[in-house]
Amino acid sequence: MPRFLVLDGYDKAGRAALQAAGATPAGTLYRNMVFRYLPEAEVDIVHPADPQSGIDDLDSYDAMLWTGSSLTIFHDDPAVTAQIELAREGFRRGLPAFGSCWALQLAAVAAGGACHKNPNGREFGLARKITLNEMGHAHPFYAKRPAPVFDGFTSHFDAVSHLPACGTILATNAMTGIQAADIQHERGRFFALQYHPEFDFGEIAALAKFRGGGLIDDAFMADTMALETFIDQCATLHSAPERTDLRWSLGADDDVLDINCRHNEFINWLDWLISSHRLNAAIVSAK
Repeated sequence: MPRFLVLDGYDKAGRAALQAAGATPAGTLYRNMVFRYLPEAEVDIVHPADPQSGIDDLDSYDAMLWTGSSLTIFHDDPAVTAQIELAREGFRRGLPAFGSCWALQLAAVAAGGACHKNPNGREFGLARKITLNEMGHAHPFYAKRPAPVFDGFTSHFDAVSHLPACGTILATNAMTGIQAADIQHERGRFFALQYHPEFDFGEIAALAKFRGGGLIDDAFMADTMALETFIDQCATLHSAPERTDLRWSLGADDDVLDINCRHNEFINWLDWLISSHRLNAAIVSAK
């Protein structure tokens, strides 16, 4: 039975704020994504930002899955530095890893790269026109991606400024220079995305509540009414994806509304684990 360790990057305060906004815990989103394709898998969720995180034997797991976080990767905070060190330990032990947002920043720093506050500002809701470069076109993790330019769910202010020499940029867009990377460091390999394949419009609605006034302060939303309208539209489209009016209003296409398209990179990562004999399992074709 394959075993996955899901590392929820939020600290206790961040998890409480997410819950108050009605968002699904980040670790649960990843666990659900695993179970969709590998229902027989064993998945443990831990919180490495907490002083007593309960992480025991890393070698008993087949792979690591890192979630997003509300922490800042370049802050000298024990909740941050503990996670960087854990990612480094994963590289040292040769544990394959996959993750989104915070995970990309974490993998880059752990392997010798750097991050900064995105000079283009906040990217929230949909990351527009994510574009595969030449390496991304040929990369197995992007196999079966219907188009080389696509949108993805997103919520971040920080970004990777440069990768270590062992990292390969696979995708970019106008807002964020590194939207995806394959980082092969020491004995490990970490495939990470700045966008969130685990999100849907329901989660974006909850995250807009979570971010609240910050979206207005950053001029991402004009005012409270605009924010509330956005939240309502996202929640409604999540419940009624056939609403063409809301698809048009939010600029949403099947690359974010079709769950298997949204999960494409994660499915390919699972395929890679199986084909490279790191995982003895078979992916279930979910509909």
